[in-house]
Amino acid sequence: MHIKRKFLDISYAQISPAQKLDIYLPDDGDGPFPVILAIHGGAFMGCDKADMQVLPMLEGLKRGYAVVAVNYRLSWEAKFPALVQDAKAAVRWVRGNAKQYMFNPNQIAAWGGSAGGYLSTMLGTSAGIPELEDLSLGNPEQPCNVQAVVAWFGPTNFLKMDEQLAASGLPPPPGFRHVEADSPESLLLGQTITEIPDKVQAANPETYIRLDGPHFLLQHGTKDPVVPVQQSIEFAAKLKQALGEDMVTLELLEGAEHADIRFETPQNVDRVLNFLDKHLKTA
Repeated sequence: MHIKRKFLDISYAQISPAQKLDIYLPDDGDGPFPVILAIHGGAFMGCDKADMQVLPMLEGLKRGYAVVAVNYRLSWEAKFPALVQDAKAAVRWVRGNAKQYMFNPNQIAAWGGSAGGYLSTMLGTSAGIPELEDLSLGNPEQPCNVQAVVAWFGPTNFLKMDEQLAASGLPPPPGFRHVEADSPESLLLGQTITEIPDKVQAANPETYIRLDGPHFLLQHGTKDPVVPVQQSIEFAAKLKQALGEDMVTLELLEGAEHADIRFETPQNVDRVLNFLDKHLKTA
């Protein structure tokens, strides 16, 4: 996709080289453009803002969205809550620089898959939680809330993942269980997750659900062998209880696996963009 207006590798904070973002603007117009904050997955330990994961989000350019793709500190560099603090700092940076880049600071959606889905849901639930903010990263006067969340196959409650996979007949093989010391979740939190239930709870987006959250679209494959579908089902139920049925859309892709190509079909990307049009452009 040829994009005329883009600004790459801009620092949104100064602690780490990871704290950079890429900006893509629609070819025409002077905004202010609603913003899709694209957050990549990669088991909290890999991948990049410029890899193939950003392609579905870039389809938003055709509908008049700005796309801001964000990197964040990965688990080999910094433990939780660093990645959440980075995502919030990126949102604050977008608001602080809205005029320069023609962003609409009141219309920001977070969209990501897997670890990026996790971070998107954390942005949707945990605005204003002091332990998850680091205002020294920049733009402390700006809020870090978002107006919409799109989460694809994101984890929430790390301690339940293995038992949920087993219940679905998809038990992870030895060495790939989430409760092991070298699992992505244990590496993110800095210790085997079964030994630190309080920290697991602090890392769970469900912990921070409050009554004034944004609109959520959760999509998950029913045959996901990595992040069990029950994670999104249970999260959606808790969100609906707090926010109301009309604020939460849960869509299960029958037979789809983790990071399945079916999430990125033109039809599904259109569904996501229709959701954003409905709930973001009127915000």
